[in-house]
Amino acid sequence: MIEQVPPRDLPAWLADARTEGEAPPLLLDCREPAEWRVATVQPDGAELVQMPMHSIPPRLHELDRDRPVALLCHHGGRSMQVAMFLKQHGFARVANIAGGIDAWSVQVDPTVPRY
Repeated sequence: MIEQVPPRDLPAWLADARTEGEAPPLLLDCREPAEWRVATVQPDGAELVQMPMHSIPPRLHELDRDRPVALLCHHGGRSMQVAMFLKQHGFARVANIAGGIDAWSVQVDPTVPRY
């Protein structure tokens, strides 16, 4: 099962996922570059990696399976697909940011553009 984390709860998920002395969890934004130019976020306690959904399978070797990963897209559909893909490929802790960056704008930061 994939954890569903509303944007307002992401700080608590990141704090829980962080292991002392380890690299911070990843926030993997699987939207397209044009979407990143419209709106992006950088939460405290995570390293942002922007990697379009279609590029993830051939770039899977760039990601650490032991590092917690929270997935982000526009509304949560693509990120859920990527989360399931990562889980099937042995990633230990994966979460989907429910509602995506659109929900982020509503729940966390209204200055993040909605599109």
